[in-house]
Amino acid sequence: MPFSLLSVSEISPWSIAFWICVTAIGYAYIGYPTLLWIVTRFKKHRAVPPSTAPTLTLLICAHNEAANIGRKLLQCLELNYPKDKLQILVASDGSTDETEDIVRFFAPEGVELIVVPQQAGKTNAQNVAVRSARGEIIVFSDATTEYHPDALQYIAGSLADPNVGAVSGRYTYFDLNSSSVGEGSRAYAGYDNRIREMQSAAGSLTGCCGCIYAVRRNLYTPLEPGIISDLVEPMHVLLQGAKVKFEPRALAREDVGHNAGKEFSMRVRVVARALTGLSSVRQLLAPWKHPWIALQLLSHKLLRYAVPLFLVGMLASSWMLRASMAYGILLALQLAFYGTAALAAAIPALQKKKAFSLPMYFCVMNAAALWGAVKFMRGQRYAVWKPQRETSHAG
Repeated sequence: MPFSLLSVSEISPWSIAFWICVTAIGYAYIGYPTLLWIVTRFKKHRAVPPSTAPTLTLLICAHNEAANIGRKLLQCLELNYPKDKLQILVASDGSTDETEDIVRFFAPEGVELIVVPQQAGKTNAQNVAVRSARGEIIVFSDATTEYHPDALQYIAGSLADPNVGAVSGRYTYFDLNSSSVGEGSRAYAGYDNRIREMQSAAGSLTGCCGCIYAVRRNLYTPLEPGIISDLVEPMHVLLQGAKVKFEPRALAREDVGHNAGKEFSMRVRVVARALTGLSSVRQLLAPWKHPWIALQLLSHKLLRYAVPLFLVGMLASSWMLRASMAYGILLALQLAFYGTAALAAAIPALQKKKAFSLPMYFCVMNAAALWGAVKFMRGQRYAVWKPQRETSHAG
């Protein structure tokens, strides 16, 4: 069949399917951010002053983090926050290495240890440790995350507003090992932080950054172990009538020194747990009750997780329409994109170039989203986690 230019006469079920897929993908990555930009375009942002008024509990959950926990605690002790107002609490989730001994070494500096004998997952460890928290505000951190010296002051400043119940900081990645996913992770982090910033300006976030976020202790809700806390805990804050804000000056950074395989495994777990969490607060998805929050969750979470289905649909429909010149070109562009990603996966040297690493990271992210959704539908909940960095530090 000869090639022809796209025309009205070529409208068919396959062409309709193609453009539905294109529209869905375009809205997820471009349309929704553009909508947020329009909504917040004329809103004046007033930076709140930092504060040291409230008492804080800095809570670090750790499982077999002997390679990192000492450095993390040294960095925590140097944060610019009054020592008499800062409780540093480490929850060891069934650690079998030297993590607990290292934490005990810091006891003279005021660091406290909570031992959860049987590993039951990060969310469960948080639930247990929060019972021992004395701060008015609980700041949740990871064992490998480095904070800006003034990060806690900026978080406390944002929570000076009594209408704010939770605050997310801003995260970024550095890459000590020049790993294959470093460029993609940094690009995604920048994009994700910009989305959070606009969501906050528009009213409220629907999720926080797991390595740096804070919740008022009196608003904390214990969650089931299989639920991802940095997504769902803020939603329970919203259900209690408080706002969740983004504070870009509360900066955290973390090494992303792992390969595409480990990134895939981590993302599968995150998506499966996120879907479990969303199903536990499904009332927020009702647009007649929570119109703006529901729009954010549908646009930034559910639709984003559905993108791989639309990518498959776009590829399949353009293949069926390949006799048309226009659809043939669109098919060739898609195949070139996936071919670039495949080359990057096959030839590690190419992964240092953005033209190859970004397509590969995009494919890893979406393949993981698809598999994570499958895992969720199969009932896998990932309550217990094994940090990807664990093996990267071995040997």
